[in-house]
Amino acid sequence: MEEVVLTSGASLNVGETVEVNGIDRWQIYQRLQELAIPCWCVTNQPLRVRVVDVTTAIQLWSVSRQFKMSRHDLVCWLERCWEQDF
Repeated sequence: MEEVVLTSGASLNVGETVEVNGIDRWQIYQRLQELAIPCWCVTNQPLRVRVVDVTTAIQLWSVSRQFKMSRHDLVCWLERCWEQDF
């Protein structure tokens, strides 16, 4: 099973189901549904997401980040991306 290491230092295995707690879980759920990522959420329970591949893990990380970070931090991150030379 392939392991994905996130920038926070956390890791997860492809094929693993992860849970997302917090007030933003319904917004995250809606966005993941739009991306066709397998997930489910019921009242008073955490959002559960099935990580089927590395792309799914990256998309989950990205969507979660959009809801957890401040607008200022997101702008700074985007500006750093634009400055990168590839």
